[in-house]
Amino acid sequence: MIFATIETPRAKLRPALVKNGRVHPLPFADMREVIQFGAAEAASRAAKESFAEDKIRFLPPLQPATLRDAYAFEQHVKSASQNRGREVPAEWYQFPVFYFTNPSNIFGNADVIPYPHYTNALDFELEIAVVIGKPGINIQPEDAQEHIFGYTIFNDWSARDIQRAELKVGLGPAKAKDFASSLGPVIVTGEALVDKSVRRPGVFNLEMRARVNGAEISNGNFKDIYWSFGEIIARASEHVTLNPGDVIGSGTVGTGCLLELTKGQGPWLNAGDLVELEIERIGILKNRIGEKPE
Repeated sequence: MIFATIETPRAKLRPALVKNGRVHPLPFADMREVIQFGAAEAASRAAKESFAEDKIRFLPPLQPATLRDAYAFEQHVKSASQNRGREVPAEWYQFPVFYFTNPSNIFGNADVIPYPHYTNALDFELEIAVVIGKPGINIQPEDAQEHIFGYTIFNDWSARDIQRAELKVGLGPAKAKDFASSLGPVIVTGEALVDKSVRRPGVFNLEMRARVNGAEISNGNFKDIYWSFGEIIARASEHVTLNPGDVIGSGTVGTGCLLELTKGQGPWLNAGDLVELEIERIGILKNRIGEKPE
């Protein structure tokens, strides 16, 4: 099943079911209510009215309760480590790591991303994220799938010059990441991806691509993730309850950012650039970069 939050001629914020090219509003206040109610029951209560996809606007699919971002693709980690003149830390292979980022500055499909005045190295990151649908603590990797409501595209926008300075201090990233995160355009449940399963918990064979101003510059695959979402969820839930509406990103897929593609030297994103992140079966998440303040 495919779920979204939409803007219609009658209502600004309204969760919806997307099916066969039509968008059917749901009788819930927001997407987190849909998640808590359950995908199957929510779908059974979809409104009889419907809209063509080109008649509505896709908003961020949900406002996350919390937003974690992992660091789970080995190719990206190796490239980032080489840029810093080091090998991949041995600890990276011992357990999946993640950090908490800002759950408030969330942007959706077609939103303009404000260009922070404090950076000269704006970058995108091509990621996939899971939305937690069932609460749990000390979840085992093999049980993680039953706690996942669905999957969405995640763009973890980054100010690379600020990130570089923060990591030298030994704390962060923080201000390098807190200004914007994009999610969307929809949430796709695992049952819609079952034929793409690779028999690792929470992982599927899905092509991932990024384009800037129409030119494809990144091409990866979700199946290449080193730490599965099952393992990431198990780590995140150790002595901590994960709740419906929590969102966890995968980290950047290999080749999925300018930091990796340019060996940390740029060129970086400019005002007016159009960034498109595409993941098979989920769709395309498009954002344009706004003007940089003087």
